[in-house]
Order: sequence, then structure tokens, then C-alpha cells
Amino acid sequence: MRGLSVMLSCVILLSVPAFAGEELVVYSARNEQLIKPLFDAYSAETGTEIKFITDKEGPLLERLKAEGKNTPADMLVTVDAGNLWLAASVGVLAKVNSKTLKANIPAHLRDPDDRWFGLSVRARTIVYSTARVKPADLSTYEALGDSKWKGRLCLRTSKKVYNQSLVAMLIARHEEPKTEKLVKSWVANLATDVFPDDTKVMEAILAGQCDVGIVNTYYFGRLEKKQPGLPLALFWPNQKDRGVHVNVSGAGITAHAPHRAEAVKFLEWLSSEKAQNLFADENLEYPANPKVKPAQSVAAWGKFKQDTINVSKAGGLQAKAVMLMDRAGYK
Repeated sequence: MRGLSVMLSCVILLSVPAFAGEELVVYSARNEQLIKPLFDAYSAETGTEIKFITDKEGPLLERLKAEGKNTPADMLVTVDAGNLWLAASVGVLAKVNSKTLKANIPAHLRDPDDRWFGLSVRARTIVYSTARVKPADLSTYEALGDSKWKGRLCLRTSKKVYNQSLVAMLIARHEEPKTEKLVKSWVANLATDVFPDDTKVMEAILAGQCDVGIVNTYYFGRLEKKQPGLPLALFWPNQKDRGVHVNVSGAGITAHAPHRAEAVKFLEWLSSEKAQNLFADENLEYPANPKVKPAQSVAAWGKFKQDTINVSKAGGLQAKAVMLMDRAGYK
């Protein structure tokens, strides 16, 4: 097996063509259709060609670790602060001291040690049936554990990183004992088994299986685009205290980037006003740069206060969150 791994590593390294002039290699956990327009726009503006490889977060991280100093990758693009935190913690991302990035990306949306930067924001918020729930009935994430929601709540599986990050941030706010009690109250209110994705949660609400759920905003946007006027709406919880839980998709420069200087220029460009709308709009997310307005369809969901605790906490507390959800019976 060891010999086979070495052979596969060689094939991987040979699969990326040698550089010829101004080129960059990006490893991306984002789908091609979401990132290629950005790469094309940057190439058209600067003449720098961008070669990219897409895969899941885990395989890309393992690939960077295996390649080490021999990696052809200049940048890693991935989703969820937990994944970015993990990449930084295992040493595959380098510190970037950039005044431009610090000016464009708020402190709570970037690594405290400047190894990665959020480029788009997704809120994980409450979705509800407009036919059976009034906005006045809703208030906080914590209140979804109240008895009035017994048999009315739907959730996505705890196996997905988005829910792990949400619970990690709740631990950061409440510590473990209170958070475990909260998650147990959610589980007690479930109308049915957990779902594999956020779209299934919303479809269950539409079918009358439950009345409320928790989803990432862009999943709502995708469904709304397919079914205009659907009887669902987003609610922004915790507006009287800490604000809505937000997460990011983002990027960092690899520790052994062959073309570090050019990669930093590209990362700075991605944080610019010119690039931010394109980056966020493609996936119905919010720009990380606060100077940039969201797409009209996203802005229509209303303004909200973000929880400004640093999103890196989602990574540092994720292991505790997973164990907590297991203890709470959240599958």
C-alpha cells in the first residue's frame, strides 16, 4: 500500500503542468461553476493564468500535507471556518501580512494569525413556514428548545460541518454544560429524524412535517430561485443580544507556495470591491467586505446583526462540539 501511495503521489504531481510565465495553481473545495468566473476575470485583468483542481475539503488537505514542500499549489480555497482553521493548524497555510486584506476583511471573519481570510459570508439562521408560524413566535436559537416547538422542529444531521460549527460557536458563548442542555432540548423537539441536507429540511417544512428549521441562507436562496413565492421565510435570531451565527468560505496562501507574491496579489484582489460581488453573488452569499452590497435577491431577505465572535472558534471547538452532539443524542 505504501508503494501504491508513492506512485499515486507522483501521478498527482505530474498532473499539474509546469509553469510558463505568470501562472497560479489553486486547490479549491468550491465547485468549478462558482469559482471559474472569478479566475477568468482575474486572468483577463492581469494576464495571470490560473490552473485549479477541485475536490472535497478532506482530500485536498491530505494532498497538501503529502506534497509538503513539493506542492504546486499556491492557494487553498475552501468552505467553513472549521476547515480553514484545520488547514492552518496542520501547517499547510502561511501567514500573510497584508494591509489590504486587513482593511477589506473584518477581524471576526479572518484568522487571528492571518493565515486565512473569509471571502464570502453565509448565515446559518432559522427558516419557518409562513403559513403556520408568525415571526413574533420566534426569537433565538436557544428558544427553539422551548416546549411550544415540540414536534415542530427539523434539523440537518450533526455529521455536517455547518452544524458542528454552529454548536462550536454556542460552546464559545455558553460553555459546554449549557450548550449540551440546549442541544438536548432541540433533539427533544424534533418532528422526525434528521435530514442529510438543508434543502431536505425546507422541503419537510413545505410538506407539513415540521414548522421551523435551521439552514444556511444560500440554500434558501437556491430553493427560492426554483420556486418563487414559496411559503417559507428566514428569521434572524438573537438580534437583541449577540446576533446571527455566521460562517465563511475563504482562502489562504499555502505554506510552500511556488509563487507566493503573485498569490498574495490574487488573494487581495479577491477581497476587493470589484471581485467581492462576483464571489458572493454566484452562490447567493454575503460579501465579506462590508463596503460591498449583497446581490438584490440576497438583500431582499433583510438586514441583520452578525455575531462578531471570531469564526476561528468554530475550528478550535469543533471536536468538543462533535462529542457534545453525540452525548445529546443529536445524530
